Amino acid sequence: MEADSNTQETRNMKKNAVLVDGVVLNGPITDSHAGEKFVDEVYRMLMNEVIQKATDVSEKVCEWQEPEQLKKILDLNLKENGESHQKLLQLCRNAIKYSVKTSHPRFFNQLYAGMDHYSLAARFITEALNPSVYTYEVSPAFILIEEAVLMKMIEFLGWKEGDGIFSPGGSVSNMYAVNLARYNHCPDIKEKGLSQAPRLVMFTSEECHYSMKKAAAFLGIGTQNVYFVKTDDRGKMIPQELEKQVERANEEGAVPFLVIATSGTTVVGAFDPLDEIADICKKHNLWLHVDASWGGSALLSRKYRKLLHGIHRADSVAWNPHKMLMAGIQCCALLVKDKNELLKRCHSAEASYLFQQDKFYDVRYDTGDKSIQCSRRADAFKFWMMWKALGTMGLEERVNRALALSRYLAGEIKKRDGFELLWEPEYANICFWYIPPSFRNMEKGPEYWQKLHQVTPVIKERMMKKGSMMVGYQPHRDKVNFFRHIIISPQVSREDMDFVLDEIDRLGRDL
Repeated sequence: MEADSNTQETRNMKKNAVLVDGVVLNGPITDSHAGEKFVDEVYRMLMNEVIQKATDVSEKVCEWQEPEQLKKILDLNLKENGESHQKLLQLCRNAIKYSVKTSHPRFFNQLYAGMDHYSLAARFITEALNPSVYTYEVSPAFILIEEAVLMKMIEFLGWKEGDGIFSPGGSVSNMYAVNLARYNHCPDIKEKGLSQAPRLVMFTSEECHYSMKKAAAFLGIGTQNVYFVKTDDRGKMIPQELEKQVERANEEGAVPFLVIATSGTTVVGAFDPLDEIADICKKHNLWLHVDASWGGSALLSRKYRKLLHGIHRADSVAWNPHKMLMAGIQCCALLVKDKNELLKRCHSAEASYLFQQDKFYDVRYDTGDKSIQCSRRADAFKFWMMWKALGTMGLEERVNRALALSRYLAGEIKKRDGFELLWEPEYANICFWYIPPSFRNMEKGPEYWQKLHQVTPVIKERMMKKGSMMVGYQPHRDKVNFFRHIIISPQVSREDMDFVLDEIDRLGRDL
């Protein structure tokens, strides 16, 4: 009966067709019924193949294929005519099968992991609604939700007031901060450009994220004007060395304008001494930005927020809830202590087709002109939904459990033959070497370190091809390749920690 009705509707459209440039304008051209069926089947596929298997340790973390082989499997070519319904479903299955399962309990490779179901549901909603968060008229719910989340995050920084915006990544948040600090110091640059600007110098630690150099390059400051400050043996910026670098810049006739401290470095997980750094910034009238993209979530833990002691003195902070709190990539906030519209003054372009001042509602809720973007995702919603579901106590429990598991793993590494802990973990980064039996009686000279450097990449290749787990590795400063194990997901257990060490030993004993 429904098919007959659709056929008659099609006949009527053709009979009464309106043509413009040979195109029939009557009715829609998309088949909503087929589209809805496809979405429904893909949703069931996601439930079966991704969500319900997310915590199953018997599943592989990855199904490794070499790039050329994977190109063939995925059928990457885009063709003149569309594919069939069943072919499209198979393409989706292949994309899922050959993607890394970052929600797997044994994915320890990056500074994000696990699956939060409330955040995931929120992402389904925003993907379906397809909002752009720039004006209240087109995104009323998400504008208000973003403001509420930012104010709550500001509260945890210890600020009485402030401003902020969600950005597409911690790197972009850091770039925002550099631009804000420069605008605050030299506001004329926005309109007049760099031709009349002084030589500006910014300071950050040797252990900083690489986005600092990228920001300097992108904004025209120049990477040579990023002065890197020495760190101690735990990766923390040394305040006395910062003072020396500021004095050096002054002696060179340059203009210091910004210090970037790090709360949770990428490799070691170190936290810079913010109070002492803030004293130097106050003395020299420098903007203090804290890159807490990784470590900011410790603020939610009454036990561990001391790691960020002094953060209330920062002028701006980057904090990524998609990391330790599992809000889902991407979910990154830039928070600014200023409450005098510095973000807007620095970045606004006053587009008259978006930000009309004579609208029928309070235009203060049109927040998009604070952003360097136009279209912007509703990233705050997934964090808000997760926070609503778990409460602050639930988020605190996540942080505490991840760090307790980190302590457990570090303790086990110290007990086992063939494993060597590089640093006691301050956060959720556990860095260690695996020493195969054939190396254990060698003198620790150049040959030993050269051979040990080659062990970690081989074990990583073997674990990837087996699909049993994923743990990252890298060299660092004077240290040869070592494993960097990151713990985040509440699905991870003590048994998983034991498995990691057992599996590394299994994969590397013959080396």
